[in-house]
Amino acid sequence: MTTTTTTGVHDAAPAGRTDVLRATGVTMRFGGLTAVRNVDLNVDSGEIVGLIGPNGAGKTTFFNCLTGLYIPTEGQVAYKGKVLPHRSHLVTKAGIARTFQNIRLFANMTVLENVLVGRHTRTKEGLLSALLRGPGFRKAERTSEEKAMELLEFTGLADKRDHLARNLPYGEQRKLEIARALASEPGLLLLDEPTAGMTAGETSATRDLVLAVREGGTAVLVIEHDMRFIFNLCDRVAVLVQGEKLVEGSPESVQADERVVAAYLGTPFEGEPGEAEAAEVREAETRGGDAAATGTATATPAGSDENPKGERS
Repeated sequence: MTTTTTTGVHDAAPAGRTDVLRATGVTMRFGGLTAVRNVDLNVDSGEIVGLIGPNGAGKTTFFNCLTGLYIPTEGQVAYKGKVLPHRSHLVTKAGIARTFQNIRLFANMTVLENVLVGRHTRTKEGLLSALLRGPGFRKAERTSEEKAMELLEFTGLADKRDHLARNLPYGEQRKLEIARALASEPGLLLLDEPTAGMTAGETSATRDLVLAVREGGTAVLVIEHDMRFIFNLCDRVAVLVQGEKLVEGSPESVQADERVVAAYLGTPFEGEPGEAEAAEVREAETRGGDAAATGTATATPAGSDENPKGERS
């Protein structure tokens, strides 16, 4: 791959903003395969940043490195200036939450219970307190339920609080995942293809929800294949190709970058037939068809490759 270049990248957070996420030189190898190579990316407070690229570009692998599911082979990830530990529950506790490409709800738990699970990193009550169920535990439980209901109101799921998660329509299951992630009170929310499989109406509602999340003070980093969704939503967009960052900048500059178009559509090979060559091919095919129609085509020998059954004419 050609040398990676960047366009319009923030070397430091703009005035009035602070670094929420700073990934430096992140590389992930699996044996002899390098899935992510030397990727730098930062997200500032109040930002929505998009991460795009063709299938197999390493986007989800990069997410897994950010959230402690994978330990990067090289590089480091820092949240608000502190290097993150390589444990997913500690990353969540630090302030980063995520959703997954494939929905991972607790299907046989209610909508409310799913959101309450997301509160576990923000409660101080331990096992003994839970067993004794003293005043402190009951107070913490009430507080968690109140906050969970606020999130269900926020995502439009309050009237489904007692429904089993598995019985929700697909779009609402996606919303529930976001509500559960927000229950941990993150400063950064990572969304992995939040609109995959959605209708146009559901996609529009998800866009409004993500904007509302940002308005609530949570920065967002989102992977998505829906380019219209990404370019209408994000402040900045980074493009991964074959595990490397190809370009990063404003949605307008990324859309106009010829390298991005080539990465998605493929680069034409040298000597590709032009219109003149294509016209010659069409003319030859026409002549062959006319000859067959008038009975002047050359007979095919019985038993040849073009007549594998050896049929007689």
